[in-house]
Amino acid sequence: MDTIKLPEHPIFDTVAAAAAEVGVDAYVIGGFVRDLVLKRPSKDIDVVCVGNGIELAECVSHKLAHKPKVSVFKNFGTAMLRSGEWEVEFVGARKESYKEHSRKPDVETGTLEDDLKRRDFTINALGISLNESTYGQLIDRFDGIKDMKRKIIRTPLEPGITFSDDPLRMMRAIRFASQLNFDIAPETFDAIIDNKERIKIVSQERITDELNKIVLSPKPSYGFKLLFTSGLLQLIFPKMAELQGVETVKGNSHKDNFYHTLQVLDNVAEVSDELWLRWSAILHDIAKPDTKRYHEKVGWTFHGHEERGARMVPKLFKDLKLPLNEHMKFVQKLVRLHLRPIALVKDTVTDSAIRRLLFEAGDDIDALMKLCRADITSKNDSKVKRYLQNFDKVEKRLVEVEESDKLRNFQPVITGEIIMETFDLKPSKTVGELKEALTEAILEGTVKNEFEEAYTFLLKKGEKLGLTVAKRLSTNKKGE
Repeated sequence: MDTIKLPEHPIFDTVAAAAAEVGVDAYVIGGFVRDLVLKRPSKDIDVVCVGNGIELAECVSHKLAHKPKVSVFKNFGTAMLRSGEWEVEFVGARKESYKEHSRKPDVETGTLEDDLKRRDFTINALGISLNESTYGQLIDRFDGIKDMKRKIIRTPLEPGITFSDDPLRMMRAIRFASQLNFDIAPETFDAIIDNKERIKIVSQERITDELNKIVLSPKPSYGFKLLFTSGLLQLIFPKMAELQGVETVKGNSHKDNFYHTLQVLDNVAEVSDELWLRWSAILHDIAKPDTKRYHEKVGWTFHGHEERGARMVPKLFKDLKLPLNEHMKFVQKLVRLHLRPIALVKDTVTDSAIRRLLFEAGDDIDALMKLCRADITSKNDSKVKRYLQNFDKVEKRLVEVEESDKLRNFQPVITGEIIMETFDLKPSKTVGELKEALTEAILEGTVKNEFEEAYTFLLKKGEKLGLTVAKRLSTNKKGE
């Protein structure tokens, strides 16, 4: 039987010694073993013992110099402790049985064989012995090593039963395929298709957790294509599935917005690991099905899809149980602005247009430009090259205007409080009109964002509106 060299870390010998003392057989099992074989970094260790996992954890803690706290989860029969950066979870070997309407199993004590059988995939049904006579020996009852070499995701038992019992495993199969660039075995994928409706018994939080891991894959389009082909995407994220398809009228076709979106997502993935920038790529064209129109003279149009898409973002985030905080607002902003830099690629672009983009994008301007570059997906290489060169010019102009006008996240030096004090106004529509007029003048470049010039503009604007100056502030006040 093969042996595997465990990492140089005292935790393994300590667990082995504790298992001998308690009188149980213990094994490192699951994802840690898989990642060790694949040479992927991992510091989450699962230890299975044929006996009481909580008792073993407490014995290990006693033997470690720093006596780490043991967190016990009695409902699950598990315990966990930390040793430096390593997190070790202990559980007794078990076997499981499932009821039709729940993915929570009935659990009872079992053998090592029972425990390996309940694992989701053969590549996760691997163990390494920590027992004195077989220390370091590999346990591979279901040919997981062979499947790793073949780059195959396969279930240890009949896949229809595996997925019916715990439908989240369908998402996990696609997630592992996407993360590792593995294929899903044909019979396993067929079982996903057959059992896809079972995903409805899984909580949205668990589904989205797996979905985010697919989004963060090296090439996320692979995972989304598997989700779509299996029929899962249509159930868990129907708005994205609706992007797929091409309509033709009088010989005029639009591009398939689903596959375009996946190309944009992959393009973003090549330059950024940022989850929310990747979500911006997923959602940038999400409103195209709702805004699609055919016109005799111009063909297919998607007018206003950026604004409509931005308005859709909060509900989509809510439905997917994604956070409704600054991350959602970031995605919403990028969806709303994703066409704006494309409109700036002409040589005649004005400083005013650049100022407005800087003002609206703020600190997210760099992320926006990454998304816009990723959005150029034409099969015409010279067209792509031309667009990217134009974006180089836009980015140069953005830097120049930013340096001269300092407009990123700028606030007009004249505040609402100054406006109210000057004209003795209460918060009102008039105050908003004056503030907006001043902002417009600064963005147009007719007024500098400096107190003296901006305040003079305010007084003139107020006079035109028939307002009386109640208190004229000193122009050397500098907005204090």
